Amino acid sequence: MAEPDTIDDAEALALHALVWTLGQQERAERLLATTGLTPADLRARAGERAVLAAVLGFLAAHEPDLIACADALDIRPEALARALTLLEFR
Repeated sequence: MAEPDTIDDAEALALHALVWTLGQQERAERLLATTGLTPADLRARAGERAVLAAVLGFLAAHEPDLIACADALDIRPEALARALTLLEFR
């Protein structure tokens, strides 16, 4: 997966990051507790820019998760940070 250049790229990367985040129950529970989202919110709003930015912000706030996610997605951690920037400021 390449570094995101567009909003569409950033959204796609964030969706992959969301799937990775939800792959471990403890991390998924931390995401929900930290963001205030509920499982129903995630199901209904997973494709919304604000939710995707919240997921990337969650990862960026905990460097071990950021690095592990980047490794799992075979990208640099900076690509996740770039996606967050694109989603927050566009």
